Parts: sequence; C-alpha cells; structure tokens
Amino acid sequence: MALKDLLPGRLGFGTAPLGNMFRDIPEAEARATVDAAWNDGIRYFDNAPFYGAGLAEIRMGEALAERPRDAYVISTKVGRLVLDEVEDASARDNGEKGEVFKHGRPNRVVNDYSEDATLRSIEDSLKRLKTDRIEIAWVHDVAQDFYGDEWLSVFESARKGAFRALDRLRDEGVIRAWGLGVNRVEPIELLLDLQGPRPDGFLLAGRYTLLDHGRALQRVMPKVAERGLGIVVGGPYSSGALVGGPNFEYAPIQPPMQARIDAIRAIAQRHGVSMKAAGLQFSLAHPAVAAVIPGASQPGRIAEDRAALQEVVPADFWRELRAAGLVDPAAPLPGGV
Repeated sequence: MALKDLLPGRLGFGTAPLGNMFRDIPEAEARATVDAAWNDGIRYFDNAPFYGAGLAEIRMGEALAERPRDAYVISTKVGRLVLDEVEDASARDNGEKGEVFKHGRPNRVVNDYSEDATLRSIEDSLKRLKTDRIEIAWVHDVAQDFYGDEWLSVFESARKGAFRALDRLRDEGVIRAWGLGVNRVEPIELLLDLQGPRPDGFLLAGRYTLLDHGRALQRVMPKVAERGLGIVVGGPYSSGALVGGPNFEYAPIQPPMQARIDAIRAIAQRHGVSMKAAGLQFSLAHPAVAAVIPGASQPGRIAEDRAALQEVVPADFWRELRAAGLVDPAAPLPGGV
C-alpha cells in the first residue's frame, strides 16, 4: 500500500522528544503533548525503541491506550533491542547524536538487525505501546551517522535479517508497510538499487528540509516518486535550527549555516511568513513526500505546527528564495512556483 494511502493526513507527530530528548520531561507534560496532538486531529504517531530506551513508546502507549485503535496509525522502528539490564545512559555511543537521550531510561540498548531481533523488537514495542499491531516498521539508523565506516556491513546484516523479516510480515498482514528510518540519503539509494526487498517508503530525517535538501533531491526523491513509494520527512526544522534553536544536526550551528538561516529569515520577515510555515510547506511540496512529522515536547508546539501548515505563504516568498539561491533550482515549491 502506498504510504499516502496509509497515512491519515500530511501532519504527523514525531515522538523522539517524549524519550527525554535533551531534557528530563515531566510525565504530565509528555502526556499533555500527546493529548494536544490527538485533539488537534493528528492520527499518525512515529516512535522508536531508541527514543529514551523505550520511554517514548511507553509514554505514547499510555496516552493512546483509551483511544480507538482503528482511528490512528503507528510507526515504530527495528534494529535496537531494549534489555532489562541497566547501564549509564550518558555513556552510550550514539554516533553523531551524542548524548541526545542521556535523560532516558537506563536500560541497556543493543544494536541488532537480525531476523530474530527484528521479530523480538516488534513484540517488545507492542507491549510498550499497549497495542496489538503497528502499521509501519522502519529499519532504524543503518547509516554513516551511527556506524561510520562500518555502516555498509550493518546494512548488509539488515538486508539478510530485518529486510527479509519485514517483507514477510508485510505479506502476511502483520504490518502494512516497511522501509528505512534514517538520517542519510545513501542507505535509501542503496536499498532502491537492490533486487529483492520491496520497501513501501522511507522516513528520512533532516535531509529534505529547507536548510538541507540538495543531495536528497538529486539522489533519491525522483526514484521514490517514480516507484510510487513515499517519504515521511522527519526533523523538518533541522534540529530546531530553522526556528531559532541553537543546534543543526544535533550540534551547535556553524557560521555558514547561520548565515543561510539569517538570509531565509530576512526574506520571510519581509513577506510576513513564519519560519515554521516555510519549513513545513517546503518539505511537503515535493510529490514524493507523504507527511511531515515535527517533534514536540510541549503541548503548545502542536498548535504552532498546524497553524504553520495552514498559513498562506505568498508565491513571491518562494520566488525570492529561489532567486537568492537559498533553495535548489530543481526543488518543487508550493503552488507550483
């Protein structure tokens, strides 16, 4: 099934912040954020065992437990198992994401993309999510940002294990779709060229945003669109950089990127456009994109995202961005600009 047919709307909710991403979020605040998403009409929730060593799944499961299960769609991820034994959460090797979940649960997290681990991961997620099914399974982080020079061998392990298991589970009706959930373009490109696995789409975080989209536009977006697959865009605000945060790609913003952000903001201010609207509407303008899933850890952020999606952005704003060289010349822009 095409992702666009499976997903109930173009705005979903990325739950990484519920895993205590960057800070220790009180239970009440986490619950209120999921409730705010539900009350806003959001019915697609993306999760992962990696987010706080299961914490995000537990919190989302609690918050959605009383909701009608047929009314919403869940995606979660495979490739990591959360164990009962504990470790120092701040000492984990999370690749380029550093200590992003040091405030999460202390349970030990192990990387395992084998078939057995994939099946166990889904079983464990179902328990934490308090549900009998998930619709979409993403194979998580088989990419350079986590595994460096070893990423190809990790990808090969997933090809022999997770990909085959998920192909079978999809064909058996246990899940409805699968693909990769990654922060890099290359694993998607590699999977698209393989004979055998038949993914339904991809969750691509941070790579098809207003601040960083050239490589994805050249290398994967056309192939995804041609094959009728879909992209879910994660991290549409580039770790918050686009909307005033201090980080780009989980690290402090460097001067060249800050200059790019400042240039976009100046044009946005002239046209009365919010940076959130610019970011969300840019990502959604590509025909391969099925949904965007900004993360939130505060209830008020949900309303901001919805308003940004509905904001009327003048065509001249997009034209000026293009004329200034701030978007790739080949990037589809809203309204067919």
